[in-house]
Amino acid sequence: MGEPGTPGRRGKRKRSDEWLPDGPEEGAAASAGPPADPEAVARAICLRLLTMAPKTRAQLADALRKRDVPEDAANAVLERFSEVGLIDDEAFAAAWVTSRHTGRGLARRALAQELRRRGVAEETVKDAVGQLDPDEEAETARRLVDRKLAATRGVEPQARMRRLVGMLARKGYSPGLAFRVVREAIEAEGSPSDGLPDTFE
Repeated sequence: MGEPGTPGRRGKRKRSDEWLPDGPEEGAAASAGPPADPEAVARAICLRLLTMAPKTRAQLADALRKRDVPEDAANAVLERFSEVGLIDDEAFAAAWVTSRHTGRGLARRALAQELRRRGVAEETVKDAVGQLDPDEEAETARRLVDRKLAATRGVEPQARMRRLVGMLARKGYSPGLAFRVVREAIEAEGSPSDGLPDTFE
């Protein structure tokens, strides 16, 4: 073996990561690619978001704005997606009402608020929540109260009423419907409803 320090020996070889540049050198031809097409960027963003979950047009427009996509490119892509049915706020709103009412027991008022927060037009909101039958809404409220009723036994009557009515109110049920449904449920289980309020101040 040669003496340590002899030129050309493995121990003195310069590591490649000490001298190779990390990618093209600044100013080289390989570093000067064309700028990304704004519409292509917008399409990619929208498609990625739509594969994750349905979105309204307003939600997609907001996402494109946050990513600094030029407005004209964003509008062009959103228009095209609407034409081919990839964006459909009416279908989104109808599906949202069905899903959230069935799964969470939300009433029309709460559903309308959620749709407005997602940028759905007022007329579309009204049409979607209008498809929820009042009798079906009342029946859902009864089921919600029935699920909670047993857990409130032993609670002072007015506090019990307040708790159950409050639960329905948070889900968007009107005070009149909430008080009526809770009173009916309490009477149906054989508990006295005398003295229970019809409203809370």
